[in-house]
Amino acid sequence: MKVVNSLKSLRSRDRNNRLIRRKGGVYVINKRNPRMKARQG
Repeated sequence: MKVVNSLKSLRSRDRNNRLIRRKGGVYVINKRNPRMKARQG
C-alpha cells in the first residue's frame, strides 16, 4: 500500500479504482487489481 499526498492522480490510473473514506482516512482500492491500494490521512 502506498501512502501519498494526492489520491486524485492514483485514482485516474485505473478504471476500477474507487475512492473510499474509512476511519478518518481516504483510501483508493481496486478489487480487480489488488496492487492498486493507497491511503491518505
